[in-house]
Amino acid sequence: MTSMTCSKPSALIWEEDYLHLVHLEGEYVKMFMRGRPITMFIPSDVENYDDIRTELPPEKLKLEWVYGYRGKDCRANVYLLPTGEIVYFIASVVVLFNYEERTQRHYLGHTDCVKCLAVHPDKIRIATGQIAGVDKDGRPLQPHVRVWDSVSLSTLQIIGLGTFERGVGCLDFSKADSGVHLCVIDDSNEHMLTVWDWQKKSKGAEIKTTNEVVLAVEFHPTDANTIITCGKSHIFFWTWSGNSLTRKQGIFGKYEKPKFVQCLAFLGNGDVLTGDSGGVILIWSKTTVEPTPGKGPKGVYQISKQIKAHDGSVFTLCQMRNGMLLTGGGKDRKIILWDHDLNPEREIEVPDHYGTIRAVAEGKADQFLVGTSRNFILRGTFNDGFQIEVQGHTDELWGLATHPFKDLLLTCAQDRQVCMWNSVEHRLEWTRLVDEPGHCADFHPSGTVVAIGTHSGRWFVLDAETRDLVSIHTDGNEQLSVVRYSVDGTLLAVGSHDNFIYLYVVSENGRKYSRHGKCTGHSSYITHLDWSPDNKYIMSNSGDYEILYWDITHGCKLIRNRSDCKDTDWTTYTCVLGFQVFGVWPEGSDGTDINALVRSHNRKVIAVADDFCKVHLFQYPCSKAKAPSHKYSAHSSHVTNVSFTHNDSHLISTGGKDMSIIQWKLVEKLSLPQNEIIADGTPTKAPMSSIESVPQSDTPTPPPSQPFNETAEEESRISNSPTLLENSLEQTVAPSEDHVEEQSEGGSEDLGEPVYEEPSPEGGKERSEATLPEHQQDPSGLS
Repeated sequence: MTSMTCSKPSALIWEEDYLHLVHLEGEYVKMFMRGRPITMFIPSDVENYDDIRTELPPEKLKLEWVYGYRGKDCRANVYLLPTGEIVYFIASVVVLFNYEERTQRHYLGHTDCVKCLAVHPDKIRIATGQIAGVDKDGRPLQPHVRVWDSVSLSTLQIIGLGTFERGVGCLDFSKADSGVHLCVIDDSNEHMLTVWDWQKKSKGAEIKTTNEVVLAVEFHPTDANTIITCGKSHIFFWTWSGNSLTRKQGIFGKYEKPKFVQCLAFLGNGDVLTGDSGGVILIWSKTTVEPTPGKGPKGVYQISKQIKAHDGSVFTLCQMRNGMLLTGGGKDRKIILWDHDLNPEREIEVPDHYGTIRAVAEGKADQFLVGTSRNFILRGTFNDGFQIEVQGHTDELWGLATHPFKDLLLTCAQDRQVCMWNSVEHRLEWTRLVDEPGHCADFHPSGTVVAIGTHSGRWFVLDAETRDLVSIHTDGNEQLSVVRYSVDGTLLAVGSHDNFIYLYVVSENGRKYSRHGKCTGHSSYITHLDWSPDNKYIMSNSGDYEILYWDITHGCKLIRNRSDCKDTDWTTYTCVLGFQVFGVWPEGSDGTDINALVRSHNRKVIAVADDFCKVHLFQYPCSKAKAPSHKYSAHSSHVTNVSFTHNDSHLISTGGKDMSIIQWKLVEKLSLPQNEIIADGTPTKAPMSSIESVPQSDTPTPPPSQPFNETAEEESRISNSPTLLENSLEQTVAPSEDHVEEQSEGGSEDLGEPVYEEPSPEGGKERSEATLPEHQQDPSGLS
């Protein structure tokens, strides 16, 4: 639990869950974390602590770019849209990437990891399925499917709230009836198959499939009543009629039964193709058998042909526009083009360092797109080979540093990759594999070298341009959690999980290091540290919530009287505990809820990375409990780090297990008259609960109907996120009780956060583009 006291000996004042003690001399604020007192001395320039006010910062964040792709454990999740955009997902973001124009748009309706994707026959509407999640209060977020428009980015329908368990494994639109229906397999033990009229949001049929893993589900393209599922040791042919589903198991007979039937496709004559773990393509043809008395003729799918296609698994099948077939192999990493008679015509091997093939899709002209297990999206042809379009990390990501004066950022992760990214061109400048997993990083102020701390106590210094190894050192044998250069680059502090801070004298522009001393005194591992501008002092935090101060010039001594440092300035502010920042901690926190914090260079705002997939933006300083913040959703894992670019134009955040790097643009809030909202061109009075005046959606949204049942309430909680302009603007809508509670804490739910709207009656379609004066509209509609 987090609780708070402010000290001066006269009065006790209870304010909700926080205890305030007022003391007339020796002023300090005391916060309790898991019962441990944390004392923070009030600076001399604060005349009256009670006069301090914390407000929402005028700056906001707008999602600009997402680095990375989730190919490692997903399949069939890369497609080319008619807009020229590649659609794929990472974390809780669905990305639409135009590789020719180098632009991204983002669908941000999901509340947790997106795991599967299907494109409607019209190539415009898209269905994406997510796993179950938990919000910051521990309440479950139910798994569901969102159907959305890839042009406007508006949510059209939310399917399956309260129906699916754990997550959505795979899904497909119907083809024979022009995409009216959607079939979904969930991640429950029974892998429930449900069929939906998605526009009406009505569930037509539901049945248990198998306790074995299900890898794919597809509607037959010409037979509207046939659905096929496949997975571990099985293929099932389902006949769907009304609310009933009947199953026929595919019989392998004289053919070897594979361990996994991996993927499905269809020939023009209606035959079914399967690719399996044995490297075999099987053709299943429908035969008519003797009718059962009183019933019509029955069709049974039987194997009519077997083709040995790949060495190792056939992982993906892609039917091309011209009727030919592309197959992607797992072990052999080959993409093979098959003619209309299923004879191999061309083949190409994906280089080993890209990983195995997870998805193949047809591109423009003779191109094809490939998603791989090492999180690459490649664009290639059989003649010219492959070009990287998207890449990212492949394991948990913690290390982040931004260049002191260039538009560059560096990341390091447990995959042992060190990556240098260009934040303007949104490209990878270089990558280097180091010997051990990286956990933290910092640029030397000269920008010529960068230090990287690893999990073993070793730390490397790399040349920032050539990526050459400049220096290597070892301090202890435990994880290094922070490396930080002094402002002039003459000293380096290395914080370790062995409870020590190691100090080095730095010379030759960051190329030479000699041990200067060691700070000894923390009773737990070092988490964060900052230097004073004169290099004399360090402030540090530890895993047991200590704030300690160190006198570096006098032998790295612990400063016993911490009030001596209450007026010390700090070059950077990354410590998560301290008088200037303690207001960022949520009520009831256990001390691990905030992973990283950073103050902007202009000292106006603080960005916070929390354990609930959120990035926050607070006003700086933030010295009052329960301070309000703008909150942003895009990550689907604990947010591990945040850093502002050198000129504060952007904020970078990293996701731990979602492996994503997200670039946010800082924008000033829209300046509108306080009492006006632009909606359908008519000025209206802003609701009292609104934090600020912003444009409303073009389409008026009816207030939620009363009373709410549980599913409706959940749907309200995670229904349409604002899109197109949602990252820089908050939509003012009739809030549900949950939303009012959020607002009463002073918070504002921004980008990607649910906005409490009910789908409109017309097929649930909503427009989320706010009406702006013409000169402020973004003609591209980018998120």
